[in-house]
Amino acid sequence: MRRAAFLLACLGLAACGGGDHQDLRQWMQESTKDFKGKIPPLPEIKSFPVVAYEAGELTDPYNPIKIEAARRTGAGSGIKPDLDRRREPLEAYPLESLQMVGSLMKGKMAHALIMADKNLFQVKIGNYIGQNFGMITHISETEVTLKELVPDSMGEYIERTSTLQLQESPQEGKK
Repeated sequence: MRRAAFLLACLGLAACGGGDHQDLRQWMQESTKDFKGKIPPLPEIKSFPVVAYEAGELTDPYNPIKIEAARRTGAGSGIKPDLDRRREPLEAYPLESLQMVGSLMKGKMAHALIMADKNLFQVKIGNYIGQNFGMITHISETEVTLKELVPDSMGEYIERTSTLQLQESPQEGKK
């Protein structure tokens, strides 16, 4: 019985594939007779003038010998930090982690109170703070101004002025 069903299925499939399908082919020809491919022409290639490049006469920007020569000739400002002096405690902290929490006067000398890691430090003009050789140049009631020496891309030091602003405690803001 299985063989008979299989034989009938094969005959049925053979009958479907054996037709000529002339009507289908005629319909396809009628449907596509007005179709023509429209391909735009390729753009014209513009020619550019040939320029000779003579690199032998130019300075090589990646030659380390020339970069070192520029450093030795004193192209920088010549500012250098004093590496022989004794380091102060607040130089161990980045400037961003320090907070000015107050100021006081001792005689005519202004002092600022700086907090670092829950420790309170008293500083005056001439003290160093921060990791960029920052020396305090001015102290007012609301801020500490300092001059930092920051290395640039060539290894030379440049001066930068920074300030620490007085930080209000959360209790003062609630009054």
